[in-house]
Amino acid sequence: VIPRGYNNLLNFKPQNFGLSPPKNDPYWTRWNRRLTETEKAIFASHQLAWGAIANCSKPKLVVEDDACLSAEVPQFLKKATELANVDRITLEFRGRKKLVATEFDSRLSIRRLYQDRTGAAAYILWPNGARKLLLRSAQRPGLADGILCEAHELITYQADPALAIQLDAYQRHIGPPPIETRSTRKSPVPTPIDQTSVFQEALYRFRRISAEFQMALRFLKYQKMAVRTHVNLSQDWPVLG
Repeated sequence: VIPRGYNNLLNFKPQNFGLSPPKNDPYWTRWNRRLTETEKAIFASHQLAWGAIANCSKPKLVVEDDACLSAEVPQFLKKATELANVDRITLEFRGRKKLVATEFDSRLSIRRLYQDRTGAAAYILWPNGARKLLLRSAQRPGLADGILCEAHELITYQADPALAIQLDAYQRHIGPPPIETRSTRKSPVPTPIDQTSVFQEALYRFRRISAEFQMALRFLKYQKMAVRTHVNLSQDWPVLG
C-alpha cells in the first residue's frame, strides 16, 4: 500500500510550493505534539527536496538557509558521490552527543550513525534514502530533525569531523557569526482540529513517551558496537562577513 501523498511527492515540480495538505488538515496532528506554522513549513520544504532527489540518479546536498559549511565540503562531496550502500550522510555539528560507530568507515571520514537528535541543517541524501523518507513522512509529519533522526530504515552516516553548523551555534564553537540570527519559532497554537480534544492531548503524550522509549531501546541495542560521544568539528571554515 502506497501512503497518501507519496506519488504526488515523487512527481514533484519546482513550481509546486505551498503547504500541502493545508495547515488544518488532520495529517498535522500525527506528530508527538502540536507543530507551529513555521515548523510545518520547514518540514514541508524538506519533504519537497526529498521528492526532487527521489527522481535523481545521484545524491544531492540539502542545506537550510542558516547553515554554514566548512571549506572542506566541496572535496568531501566529490568523494561522497562515489559511495555505495549509503542513504544519508549528515554533516551537522550541534554540540550534542551522538551514538556513532567506534570505527571510521574505510572509504571516507565518516562513521555509521545509530542515534541522533538533530541533523536537518545540512545532509547528503541519496535517491533511495529520499524514497524511504517520503514513505515515512507520508504516514505522519514532524520536525524535520525528528523525522530524519527517527528514520532508522536509512543507512545513515555522520561526517567526522562535522562539516556544517547552524549560525546560532556558530558563535559558541567557532567565532562571531557573520549575521545576527533570530528564532522565528513560536509556541504551537491549538487549531480547530485538536484544540478541544482530550483524546488528542493523550495521543501526543503517548507518542512522546513511545519515542523516548524507542530511543532507549536503540541505545541498548547498539551500545556494544557504538559510542555516545561528541563528534569532532572541522577547523577549516571560510572567512565570513
